[in-house]
Amino acid sequence: MRLLDDIVGKEIIDGNASVVGKVKDMEIDTSSYTLESIIVTKGGSNKSFFKTEKTEEEKIPFEAVKKIGDKILLKDDEIIDTLLM
Repeated sequence: MRLLDDIVGKEIIDGNASVVGKVKDMEIDTSSYTLESIIVTKGGSNKSFFKTEKTEEEKIPFEAVKKIGDKILLKDDEIIDTLLM
């Protein structure tokens, strides 16, 4: 799927211009073919041979995405907090 190839691996930047992590995968609603959420890897590198850091995953609802370009920009932290509740 082209969308998956284009988005996986991109850095995600929050409203404070801090790197949140990188896109690992996406959740898609197969009945409506809509993007539900982005799964983000935080912490150590997935491609590291010797994993010294624990990697964590977090789901970010697609409604929290402001713009997708070379990097994925998220909306304000206040908006994200209400979406994650």
